[in-house]
Amino acid sequence: MKRIVVSVACLATATAGFGAAISGPSADAASQERAGSGVRTVSYNGYRVAVPAAWRTVDLTTDREACVRFDIPTVYLGHPSDQSACPANLPGRTIGLVIEPIDGSSADRITAQTAIAPRGAATVRQPASHDSTIHIAVPSASVLVTAAHTPDTEGVARQILASATLGQDAEELSDARLLSRRTRETDTTTTLAAAGPQPGTYLGRGFDTCAAPSQSAMNSWRTGSPYRAVGIYISGASRSCAQPNLTATWVTNQTNNGWRLIPIELGMQAPCGTRTPKMSSDPTTARSQGATAASSAVNAAQALGIPAGSAIYNDIEHYATTASCKAAVLSYLSGWTQRLHALGYLSGMYSSGSSGIADVCGAYNDTRYLRLDHLWFAWWNGAADTDAGQYCPDAYYANHQRLHQYAGDVTETWNGVQMHIDRNYLDVAGGGTSSFSVTVDNATTGQFTASANWGTSSYSAQRSGPDYRFAAPIAASDTAWYQATLPATASYEVSVWYPADPGYNDSTPYLVVTPEGNQSVRVNQRQRGGQWVSLGVFTLAGGEGNKVGVSRWTSGTGYVVADAIRITRV
Repeated sequence: MKRIVVSVACLATATAGFGAAISGPSADAASQERAGSGVRTVSYNGYRVAVPAAWRTVDLTTDREACVRFDIPTVYLGHPSDQSACPANLPGRTIGLVIEPIDGSSADRITAQTAIAPRGAATVRQPASHDSTIHIAVPSASVLVTAAHTPDTEGVARQILASATLGQDAEELSDARLLSRRTRETDTTTTLAAAGPQPGTYLGRGFDTCAAPSQSAMNSWRTGSPYRAVGIYISGASRSCAQPNLTATWVTNQTNNGWRLIPIELGMQAPCGTRTPKMSSDPTTARSQGATAASSAVNAAQALGIPAGSAIYNDIEHYATTASCKAAVLSYLSGWTQRLHALGYLSGMYSSGSSGIADVCGAYNDTRYLRLDHLWFAWWNGAADTDAGQYCPDAYYANHQRLHQYAGDVTETWNGVQMHIDRNYLDVAGGGTSSFSVTVDNATTGQFTASANWGTSSYSAQRSGPDYRFAAPIAASDTAWYQATLPATASYEVSVWYPADPGYNDSTPYLVVTPEGNQSVRVNQRQRGGQWVSLGVFTLAGGEGNKVGVSRWTSGTGYVVADAIRITRV
């Protein structure tokens, strides 16, 4: 994909002197430029706002086919249409503004995250930004304003919103009930929800496109096309298209009609990629950013009624991989996976076969990183199957865990409705966490703790990961702990990995943390090294915490070794 770059410095310069640039009242849906200022005033329904003169203005009441896209700085006036004209692939987000009337068509988009301007005012002091979008309802002009931005352009978006005033032609909102969704405490997921976890168990074709299609378009394709799954961009600061159709009502209607949903987070990108915003190149920071992205994605999913047990797919676009970039991406996805599991969701990732997919599959057995639940790979070879070719071995993600985007940026028409899409083939199973498994190595960042009495060694070739920890036995408590995040309190098989050696301990105590207390299982670490050794099946508590420990308190002889553990739901 090509990258579109907008100079933030130029935008900031263009916004200077906004207050002075606003002139007298102008006609509805009209623009007036202040000579020499680089700024012009746009007015709609009496809501007047100053924007850089270089911005486009699109009147959606006359251009009904326009795609509301945020890769080109634009002011959109009026309600977005069904968005079927949106390209399947756009290069990212810069900044944009949508100003539309508050009526029955927009009421579903007024939520608890929408700021409300006081009566007689057009602005809100320091409105919150959620998922790089600011929503303001202005009852005194009967308009809903949406400002999409990136971390780099947020300041410009706030300057533009702060410039807003009310013209003499502004009319007060006549139906205050249209703001009721913002003010009442209602959990929409209790009445509006997907028909089970998404995408659930499904084998067949699907498509994704930049903006969630309208209800009429979905109905036409439901009866005419071979597709039964649709990708939807629910969150992320890199989304290029507005999502006027994507509401809890839309989710309920589609899943009730038999559609499977593929929820997508399009946010932080690889530090060596061309798309923004980028994750940190520091693995520890990247892991934290992945966890934050997962929390945001779950909030978006729950607001749409997409329940726990669903998979959410993190879209990391193609990048020219390097060792440091790979480490950042894998750490980011580990944080993403850990947090999603803690919140009861499955983790997925979309990427190009030659970059993100190759990196993830190359680290399939690397216990420093958490393994994804689903893998969605882009390989435009035209084959509607889940064979990833050279990018990922068949044995990896083989348990109904694959999605293949096999063609991109194509145009199709079904029952007279044309859309620009990417084609996908899915083989996914289950909704929930029955296939949950997590591996934690002593080198897994933030998930292993041991005192300074535990040494580090890479002596044995039977080790898991780059090294392992060891300590002499003592008659005192000095436990090395493995931390994990489990999706629910349930039965799990606990297995351990260690290198075997005649000098290692013949009665190593492993401690398994259960709701009833710690259970001890002793293992002879002189035997069965370099493989997974089962400790048994235990009831483990859901959530984050220490799950398995290796104790030094033993009458056995030889070094006690702590290498890796694996927890699998059964």
